[in-house]
Amino acid sequence: MTLFGTDGVRGKAGKKVSAVSAMRLAMATGIYFKQFSKTNKILVGKDTRRSGYMIENAIVSGLTAVGFDVIQIGPMPTPAIAFLTENMRCDAGIMISASHNPFYDNGIKFFDNEGNKLNREEEIEIEKIYENDQLLEEAQATGKYIGRSKRIDDVIGRYIVHIKNSFPKKLTLAGKRIVIDCANGAGYIVGPTILQELGAEVFVIGNEPNGFNINEGCGAMHPENLAKVVLDKRADVGIALDGDADRLVMVDEKGEVIDGDKLMGVLAVHLQKQQSLKGDGMVATVMSNQGLDEYLAKHGLSLYRSAVGDKNVVKLMQEKGINFGGEQSGHIIFSDYAKTGDGISSALQALAYLVTTGQKASEAFNPYESYPQMLVNLLVDEKRPFEEIEGLDALKAEVEAAGMRHLFRYSGTENKIRLLLEGKDEKVLEKMMEQCTDFFKGALV
Repeated sequence: MTLFGTDGVRGKAGKKVSAVSAMRLAMATGIYFKQFSKTNKILVGKDTRRSGYMIENAIVSGLTAVGFDVIQIGPMPTPAIAFLTENMRCDAGIMISASHNPFYDNGIKFFDNEGNKLNREEEIEIEKIYENDQLLEEAQATGKYIGRSKRIDDVIGRYIVHIKNSFPKKLTLAGKRIVIDCANGAGYIVGPTILQELGAEVFVIGNEPNGFNINEGCGAMHPENLAKVVLDKRADVGIALDGDADRLVMVDEKGEVIDGDKLMGVLAVHLQKQQSLKGDGMVATVMSNQGLDEYLAKHGLSLYRSAVGDKNVVKLMQEKGINFGGEQSGHIIFSDYAKTGDGISSALQALAYLVTTGQKASEAFNPYESYPQMLVNLLVDEKRPFEEIEGLDALKAEVEAAGMRHLFRYSGTENKIRLLLEGKDEKVLEKMMEQCTDFFKGALV
């Protein structure tokens, strides 16, 4: 049975991610990490979804049932869980979140004792335990060996100090007008607090979570709302987080969304000039625009491409000895400060660049022309293996013959296929995308 997608386990709360499945998964995770245990503690955090209460209690039950002690810290960003797991010397960390998905979904993400996301081999071992009824039964603790849990509410300060330390001490945000949209999610306290403490004049939206409004018409998935407030407040820049605050989308002073590839390209070159960039380039995914390759090449840097998913980016960064990478969708990794995408930390690096250069955001983060690119998401009835889809090879050949780059892939977290085309002629691109969309509708919908 395959439980894990590209970023943990995710699905409809009460169905795929139910109290029963969460408790069973927590037991399996506890059994797996017991063999490496040093402190017998596991950290558990969550975002602001109503279903988080149900899943959190189920996870605590599962972990204590196999003898682990649990530290519950309530709503916190996913990157905070990664940091605090290592900082508090826990054997593992668990984040309850479906990231940018609607409130009715939820998910469970796992970190090892160093704050790294689990690799596929580790996930497979946990899936095997999850399916083993006998092992789950035999691993349950009794008597004094049953675990306990406690809630700690003041660890937020540790994370705030950690993130603030990533901002150059010689700089300040004084005089900057910043709008931050917290997506009614896990960053609704941390994000504004950090910006205010660094001296910015901060306008906050999306900071009234009610359990059901996470990502709803706000945050990184809906930057158009942030753009309106940026214009209304005459702000210098806007920052949008997603539900678990591991993603960053920025808006310039003109209310225009800053392209994720361009943002990463500028920051990579800035790190290079500061002699802070390790390796000979940066890592992005197969989704990134060809324009990013060319921009980096002009500065003597290489672009290495990984599969989609920030943990795939991190893995390739580690293999290449590189300390910077990310996804155009907003997961940006400065591995000197964080081991996963961190929307707040990444925003601070971008703001530090603006302060250093004195440029407006519209100038600073628009250094090259991107190739026209189209992305279409289609709901599918089933995720059929691509090799079984008749005519797909011929379609790919036709796209390539037209001088376009293509990427067809299934979402790892939703029942969707994502179609990406990139080329020099926008009109030809649109026509080809219509053809590709019709093809996949006929084959999968």
